[in-house]
Amino acid sequence: MIRIGIIGYGNLGRGVECAIKQNPDMELAAVFTRRDPQTVKVLTPGATVANVADVADWKDKIDVMIICGGSATDLPKQTPEYAKLFNVVDSFDTHARIPEHFANVDAAAKAAGKVALISCGWDPGMFSLNRLYANCILPEGKDYTFWGKGVSQGHSDAIRRIPGVKNGKQYTIPVEAALEAVRSGSNPELTTRQKHTRECFVVLEEGADAAAVENAIKTMPNYFADYDTTVHFISEEELARDHAGIPHGGFVIRTGTTGWNGENKHVIEYSLKLDSNPEFTSSVIAAYARAVAKLSAEGVSGCKTVFDIAPAYLSPLSGEEMRAHLL
Repeated sequence: MIRIGIIGYGNLGRGVECAIKQNPDMELAAVFTRRDPQTVKVLTPGATVANVADVADWKDKIDVMIICGGSATDLPKQTPEYAKLFNVVDSFDTHARIPEHFANVDAAAKAAGKVALISCGWDPGMFSLNRLYANCILPEGKDYTFWGKGVSQGHSDAIRRIPGVKNGKQYTIPVEAALEAVRSGSNPELTTRQKHTRECFVVLEEGADAAAVENAIKTMPNYFADYDTTVHFISEEELARDHAGIPHGGFVIRTGTTGWNGENKHVIEYSLKLDSNPEFTSSVIAAYARAVAKLSAEGVSGCKTVFDIAPAYLSPLSGEEMRAHLL
């Protein structure tokens, strides 16, 4: 059994717990929270809930620690720190900062002899793999990635950390005309702003300056500054009534040509339609946690991404079973 620990019991942490239930070679050992452990009730019988301050006590009792913090401020600090104690997986999704995050985590994991997998989920993650595969198959071509319509957890988390914001959700919306132009094979040149819009629904703290909050959102680098962003200020009741779900999805498309003179056109498209963004992300993480446990058992150390993991490492099946039923 692969003993899993979870740091952070929000939407992603609860999703990981559900994913563990569906993987019979895994068990939830403990959940670590910044809250009072007495106030956190988990679904798994017998699983411990502990304060994150006590995480070092579990150094030899957990095979893979899954870190479920936010990318804006939590993971850049948490992942390198916990990689000193455990094999870890995170879902860091600030694309522009992945190289920096990788370097920090790699140094910590190598020094401790641990395996750390970062940026695991569906984008970055499954979409990243499909971009890589399609680039290799159609070297003469163009990549396009569209997200949504759906709730971005990372962007919603970034909104909620702005002073004056009590709660909030952000939707990423593909521009339909841009999507259809790509599918036609016309290889359009599209700016970031032409491909997506962003829509934010924000509950303000009492007395907060709405104009200042809106400006902070719209000018936030790596999140909103490069997009046409609409900010709606609503009540807590409206947010609970109209925006309780966490759907998402998207498309990775590569258009390319083959033939001596590029006479034949091809379109590769991979798409996802998800009822629950965090639960699907958690399911990807659980599969990669298995890979991390296998790599650790082989004596591997350092930071990895989904690019470094052979598909066979994700499966609980033997090589014989995979070749017989999946190949």
